[in-house]
Amino acid sequence: MVPPLVFDRSLLAARLARAEALGPATFLIDRVAEDVADRLAAVLRQFPLAVDLGTPTDAVRRVLTASGKAGDVLTVDRAIGAGIQNGLHVIADEEALPLRDASVDLVASGLSLQFVNDLPGTLIQIRRALKPDGLFMAALLGGETLIELRQAFAEAEAEVEGGVSPRVAPFVDVRELGALLQRAGFAMPVTDVDRIIVRYESVFGLMHDLRRMGATNVLIERRRRPLRRATLLRMAEIYMNRFADVDRRVRATFDVVWLSGWAPHESQQQPLRPGSAQVRLADALGAKEIPAGEKAER
Repeated sequence: MVPPLVFDRSLLAARLARAEALGPATFLIDRVAEDVADRLAAVLRQFPLAVDLGTPTDAVRRVLTASGKAGDVLTVDRAIGAGIQNGLHVIADEEALPLRDASVDLVASGLSLQFVNDLPGTLIQIRRALKPDGLFMAALLGGETLIELRQAFAEAEAEVEGGVSPRVAPFVDVRELGALLQRAGFAMPVTDVDRIIVRYESVFGLMHDLRRMGATNVLIERRRRPLRRATLLRMAEIYMNRFADVDRRVRATFDVVWLSGWAPHESQQQPLRPGSAQVRLADALGAKEIPAGEKAER
């Protein structure tokens, strides 16, 4: 079954190149890189060959190199950006990884996989590329990211143009991502969310940052004609009215969803076989067991 095409990947590459030329806004990816360092510090093992997959700057690569946990670091990306000219580099798409099965020890990715059309397929490829007991760690935008911008645009277009077009990318739910990790065959999958609220003087500051992140609209079903000025101004008005704090600065939500999982290995903890328990739960808790259908005494 061919996955649906949601994102225009060629346009995404062009938008990322434009962001680099403008001078990228890196506050989100820099925070993600700091968190990668913290999470790796809690892992008591080394990774002789690590892969930085699709991260739009060299922030994660620098963290991997400086952590002391990774040996060689291979960057896999669609292009060689200005920040990652040096070191091992393979030009490839995240949807078609050129990695042999069981060939790498760690795959880390920062704010890239939210724009993959076939995320389940990419996760399966990553799991296959990992050596047994290899680690996958990624951060991607999900949940209610940019919910304010989505709602303001929808209301403005409905009022001004009599209809709504897709302006903000759909973001996957954290519970769905946990299920995808399990389906891809990862052991001990973990997901969690870091909600970041960024405040701006106006929605135009947010839109400027999104342009400098390469994160503007790359949906296949996007409206092709230019945005009408009246719609834009009405959207800004709605945004200010609904999402401004008392100091008249507006809020923007970014939900950074973290994924991690391990390639299966016999040394990892395994769940017990159903019915194999040696001690009753009531005995372990020092409690009296009450047969089904009976009421507890008061």
